[in-house]
Amino acid sequence: MNSLDPKCNELKKSYDSCFNLWFSEKFLKGDSADDMCKPIFMVYQECVRKAIEEQNINLKEIDKEVLGTPNEKTPPPPETK
Repeated sequence: MNSLDPKCNELKKSYDSCFNLWFSEKFLKGDSADDMCKPIFMVYQECVRKAIEEQNINLKEIDKEVLGTPNEKTPPPPETK
């Protein structure tokens, strides 16, 4: 699957490869503490965030904490057109 923006596709492939290696070689063998893919993820995440901003999507809505809050089980208000 491609990334949100074609400019991020190579970064996504790199992260996916790293994650798959980490998952099969580390996590499934009980080593969940290793964060070997974090640097790649951070670069990929920044690329995706830039693409989101270019599409005029409000990052504040994306970054909003919901899990573990009362908002988790509250449906969003209906959109007004």
